[in-house]
Amino acid sequence: MSSPKAMLKNRSHLSHKVRYAVTNPARIAPYLKRHARDTWLRLKHPDHVDYYRAVMASDTARNPEAAVGSRSHDRWLALGKMQFDYLAEHGLAPHHRMLDIGCGNLRAGRLFIDHLDTGNYYGIDISPDILISAKQTLTTFGLQGKLPHLTITQNLTFDFLPDGHFDVVHAHSVFSHSPIEVIDECLAHVGRVLAPDGFFDFTFDRTEGAEHQVLREDFYYRTRTLIALAEKHGLRARFMEDWETRPHGQSKIRVSLPG
Repeated sequence: MSSPKAMLKNRSHLSHKVRYAVTNPARIAPYLKRHARDTWLRLKHPDHVDYYRAVMASDTARNPEAAVGSRSHDRWLALGKMQFDYLAEHGLAPHHRMLDIGCGNLRAGRLFIDHLDTGNYYGIDISPDILISAKQTLTTFGLQGKLPHLTITQNLTFDFLPDGHFDVVHAHSVFSHSPIEVIDECLAHVGRVLAPDGFFDFTFDRTEGAEHQVLREDFYYRTRTLIALAEKHGLRARFMEDWETRPHGQSKIRVSLPG
């Protein structure tokens, strides 16, 4: 759970960057290297999805687990278990059909696949490189018999998916890397694929100060901004207070169809 002070930070301000550099000198060189790479990729790929696909290709080539935000294999395992445990506590059942947006290399997906009935997991991602790693995860954990769907996507319109099909839609560490227009696109269309009693959980980097971004990779939003955006598309949205007790820096909102 982030502190109230952390909720007011603006990581895009020069003053914050200077203070951070002074207290974390070992991170200066990696930051500059990342900044140079990201600047080059933005020039090559003006569209955000194309740009972030290139980021994932670069990160996955070095370390697929680090590419999905895990600094070690133990952390990869722990973050996957945390996501699974939370949804299991909220009633995720084997017969449910699940859409996992930004499934990555199945950090949590391997646990969802194992828990759900055969064929009930549908993972999508913008990165072909990370989906290749996802297939390797399936083999490593012996999950081939569960016949999960793993599909590349260019956008979040879900136009290739059926109406009212998914009991649970899940997006972990997706909106934290998305400009507001991508989030708006997702919320404009996710209601169509939700089952009547289904819900959509997503995490986001929360700020209670000025909304901002860092290197066009990390985006910080106010809770009320995302709730209002969901309501604009006729959805109910609520902040998930019980997620705040988990050892994770992001917050969570749950979206559902109006009752």
